[in-house]
Amino acid sequence: MAVPRCAEHGPQVIIRQSQLNPRTSTRAGHNPSAPGTSPFRAAVEHSRSLTVTTLTTDLKTPLEILEKCRTPLQIGSRLLTDRFFLAPLAGYTHLAFRVVLRRLGGLGLATTDLVQATMLWSGHGRSRELVETTPEDRPLSVQIFSGRTDDLIRAALWLQEHGYEGVDINMGCPMAKVNGSGGGARLMCSTESAVRMVEQLIGAVRLPVTVKMRLGWDATAITAPQLAAAFEQAGVAAVTIHGRTRSQGFHGSVNRDGIRQVVQAVRSMPVIANGDVRTVDDAFQMLQDTGCAGVAIGRGAMLDPWIFRKIRQRVEAGAGAVVSAALPDVEPAVDEQMQFLEQHFELMQQQHAERSCVLFRKFAAWYGCTLGIPEDLEDRLRRFESAAEFGQILAEIRRRHGERTRRVPTALLKVPNGPIEHW
Repeated sequence: MAVPRCAEHGPQVIIRQSQLNPRTSTRAGHNPSAPGTSPFRAAVEHSRSLTVTTLTTDLKTPLEILEKCRTPLQIGSRLLTDRFFLAPLAGYTHLAFRVVLRRLGGLGLATTDLVQATMLWSGHGRSRELVETTPEDRPLSVQIFSGRTDDLIRAALWLQEHGYEGVDINMGCPMAKVNGSGGGARLMCSTESAVRMVEQLIGAVRLPVTVKMRLGWDATAITAPQLAAAFEQAGVAAVTIHGRTRSQGFHGSVNRDGIRQVVQAVRSMPVIANGDVRTVDDAFQMLQDTGCAGVAIGRGAMLDPWIFRKIRQRVEAGAGAVVSAALPDVEPAVDEQMQFLEQHFELMQQQHAERSCVLFRKFAAWYGCTLGIPEDLEDRLRRFESAAEFGQILAEIRRRHGERTRRVPTALLKVPNGPIEHW
């Protein structure tokens, strides 16, 4: 059996393709809570008892998916009326972006940018800035990362003491600087250590603990199904699965079959699917293909900030589960688009003052296509240096709205592909 490179960081359980269809309950006579039986070992035994089935079984009908979307989702102590979440995005999911999306409607749970645990509990300014929030910014989870259990616990305790409602552990970030410190996707390489880490964190706080991870380190080490089963037994409130491996980075397509394996590996814990959801139809297709409890949308929310509202409108109209889109989505009027841009920048200014220009620039390449921003004005948005200049550009966008010729978002032309060793 070939050993993946990440095995040097701890014992590795490798799941072969024949094991990737968790369907049945724990085999008869096995008690996962019996003395001496760890959640991870119980999950391993569970996976070995699984029977292989096809991925097309028990797929939900459109009406069943629609009914699911109308049913609140319980994650820990929180009851969420919308099952479509904002996924954490490094450098983007700051307070201003979360709030301006919430004002559009349809957004369920949002998660902060990933925060280095040590920096958070020790009081580092930028880390505290990442977790700033307001009463309008609910429901919210804070995502933290570290390769050290004690740092994760100290950060989670700080969040609990300061009134936050949920903590999310990052086990999916593929960036070398995060993995090099033992955090992010590197945690999936030592599966038993990952489960122990999560168990200790859950035992230390009252907050609901969730985990975001990838399918595994690479194609030879798909550990997400066994980890999810073990996390459920340890008391994790939900897991979010990005349907790629760490070695893929953002290259290739999301493996929805792989996400479905994770859904089938657990008994009742919500599994949230993530990756390549850029349209309303993509969101409902993800629900149908994977059987997931909800969908986390990241880059798709920057390409179309109205995606959550459009999903809610589709559900309320009764055509939400019809992937062919029986009803057209309602696009925002030009005035609303301009108001959105203005509000986003104003919220940035309230929190970041003089840094708001620099922080806002990176959104231009994502917003340009959906908001009908001409290419030359999008370029100016990537370089503006003052609030006055932003106002001038906004006025020009309003006057020249729709003159854009390129239909592909600029950001998609620049998204790096894996492998991502040198990010």
